[in-house]
Amino acid sequence: MKCEHCTRKECSKKADEEENALVDATSPALEKEEKGEFHKLADAKIFLSACLACDRCITAEEGVRVSQQNAKDLFHVLNLNKKCDTSKHKVLAVSVCPQSLPYFAAKLNLSVTDASRRLSGFLKSLGVHYVFDTTIAADFSILESQKEFVRRYQQHSEGERALPMLTSACPGWVRYAERVLGSPITPHLCTAKSPQQIMGSLVKDYFARQQNLSPDQIFHVIVGPCYDKKLEALREDVHAGSHTSQGVDCVLTSGELLQMMEQSDLSAKDAAVDTLFGDLKEEEVQRHDGDSSDGYLAHVFRHAAKELFGEDVEKVTYRTLRNKDFQEATLEKDGQVVLRFAAAYGFRNIQNMILKLRKDKFPYHFVEVLACPGGCLHGRGQARTEDGHADKALLRQMEGIYAEIPARPPETSEHVQMLYREWLHGADPPRVQAALHTSFPSTGPAVSSLDMKW
Repeated sequence: MKCEHCTRKECSKKADEEENALVDATSPALEKEEKGEFHKLADAKIFLSACLACDRCITAEEGVRVSQQNAKDLFHVLNLNKKCDTSKHKVLAVSVCPQSLPYFAAKLNLSVTDASRRLSGFLKSLGVHYVFDTTIAADFSILESQKEFVRRYQQHSEGERALPMLTSACPGWVRYAERVLGSPITPHLCTAKSPQQIMGSLVKDYFARQQNLSPDQIFHVIVGPCYDKKLEALREDVHAGSHTSQGVDCVLTSGELLQMMEQSDLSAKDAAVDTLFGDLKEEEVQRHDGDSSDGYLAHVFRHAAKELFGEDVEKVTYRTLRNKDFQEATLEKDGQVVLRFAAAYGFRNIQNMILKLRKDKFPYHFVEVLACPGGCLHGRGQARTEDGHADKALLRQMEGIYAEIPARPPETSEHVQMLYREWLHGADPPRVQAALHTSFPSTGPAVSSLDMKW
């Protein structure tokens, strides 16, 4: 099957293949007067994999806007800050995903904490004002997903089919569900925003208020492991409060940022990662309970077991089914299975899931869906060889590094509870809905989209 809207090069979409089309993703050349000392670092190319953001998923206009999200976009703002009046300066904030840190740790031969500080120091040497960690945004996303699953489980009936609930944190999967699968599937998507979207709300709303800034005065960059996050940044969301603003202005992959670091001749000192809370000291690097991602399955499973059945589950036991990227976890009570969860990673498993859903032969209450085989750590914006294939040795090293990062349940975060009280007015429903939830368009499925041969 050929993509109808790829703007740079036709590509064949093949499930879970490692072949990539090399596309020039640099933005149009900057005007001469806009070029500064950083322009040497901006001429980067990226690999677009046979991802889900293809076929009817992406328009020509979106393709152009995605191609403009690269180092030049960041350096354009940095150079404007150097030249224009201080009253017109943008405050630059960069938020780094936890699944990117093992890549930098492995490539720089540092601990995760030292790699995080090295990144922060480099970005601040360029002129970035704040460097954040997105773990707190994932806390919110997981907590809201937990609550929504319990509500759906209690509401589910033959008349109101609220299950299965499908996670909405992976932008490649969500884009495919919205643009190709449509209304048969989108009602099953969890409405909790992804960590990237919530980080946009935190930076452009909460942090902006703390700094007495308008959202438009902040240029917010996400550093993440995959290219689909660039597409996700195109979604315009209304943030809590009176402002309408794009929460994320630019996305750089881990590989793009490392290339910038390798090409730079700037001398940079390590620097502490900032928090959203002003003078609070730097926090320890932490992750959630997933082998390669934020572990929605494990967190929602334990919460549902406790809330719905009074069962305390300390360790979630997984059973591998079709392949290593399709696993299930079940909870039994009085000899009956009362919770049946699954993790489906990679397009082949997603396609099988959709086909069974359509035939009403899918037995799961909840599915953690991720577009990349192997999960977020294996995102195609990092750990690739020069020809675009997965660097398997590097990925194994990254998996070991990620496993050693301390895991923390989101319920234990005092900062999250404080933000529920102060930012979200004691978890006021309209505030929570605006800041932490989204909606999906009700469109019909593309013709024969569920019958494609991959």
